[in-house]
Amino acid sequence: ATAHPLQGLTDMATIREFRRTERPKVVLTWAPHPKALPQAVANSFAEWSLAMGHDLTITHPPGYELSPAFTRGARIEYDPEKAYKNADFIYAKNWSSFADYGKITSHDPRWKVDIKKMSSTKEAYFMHCLPVRRNVVVDDEVIDSKHSLVIPQSNNRTFAALSVLKNIISNLDA
Repeated sequence: ATAHPLQGLTDMATIREFRRTERPKVVLTWAPHPKALPQAVANSFAEWSLAMGHDLTITHPPGYELSPAFTRGARIEYDPEKAYKNADFIYAKNWSSFADYGKITSHDPRWKVDIKKMSSTKEAYFMHCLPVRRNVVVDDEVIDSKHSLVIPQSNNRTFAALSVLKNIISNLDA
């Protein structure tokens, strides 16, 4: 799959619920993981975030570019410290290389979300679609902080699914 629309809907609802400005700076950051994961969540997050008018920055090691079909209009930054600066939301997700799908070219721990990088943000909220590998993708002190949205985000998944199901069912009689 190249997209995960239900997760995209969930993530946009969460950002809308917690945003403090009309056009938040949102950072989608690649994160280390032992396995190369699909690009579906990252693709949908980028596509939907741009459609919502967010100031989107995508940060990842070279070689992990997502398809331009999903990222056109986003700022690409290969330095995570620069990307985090003044962010309102940090969304961490591992994905595999688009050009060499499935290949793992980096396990670089500097891509892990940590308190040092988070301190350069505007008290950004942390997001992840779960499940997450603690202390591989994100440090405990970030995911357990008051700025972590993983629980409200996962709760919003229920409402996103209900909304989609309601729409499908209501159109069965049409």
